[in-house]
Amino acid sequence: MCILGDAKKTIMNKIIPVLFAAFLVSVSGFSQDTLEIEITGLRNNTGTIMLQLFDEHETVIRQEKGVILENKCSIIIKDLYPGKYAVRYFHDENLNGTLGTTKIGKPTEGYGFSNNAYGMFGPKPFKDWLFEVKEDTKLILKTKY
Repeated sequence: MCILGDAKKTIMNKIIPVLFAAFLVSVSGFSQDTLEIEITGLRNNTGTIMLQLFDEHETVIRQEKGVILENKCSIIIKDLYPGKYAVRYFHDENLNGTLGTTKIGKPTEGYGFSNNAYGMFGPKPFKDWLFEVKEDTKLILKTKY
């Protein structure tokens, strides 16, 4: 019985480090990152920033509200997996939860997109908004009025 006990101990001493190493490798493949979004060029400190974060399939995965200080807003989104994402936001000056527009649809409140993807008559295609998160990432976005 003593021989079996020693053999079992030897096997366990070899298997446990291997299993632990395999666990560390698998966990590192699922690391989660932080995305910091700094929104600049706001014309005042009134209201809030309403922001949507999309995955690469155009699905909204997070919605955030940001506080404006010194005509800027910083929003931090934690626990993102590496991948492609996109952002759009607007400056909700009147706090009604929607982007104000004129009768013909021209925005009356500031707005923006990741990669500062502005087109002539509206945003550029969604693919132009996409950016990659591989590690902690910071975006600096300029608001358009």
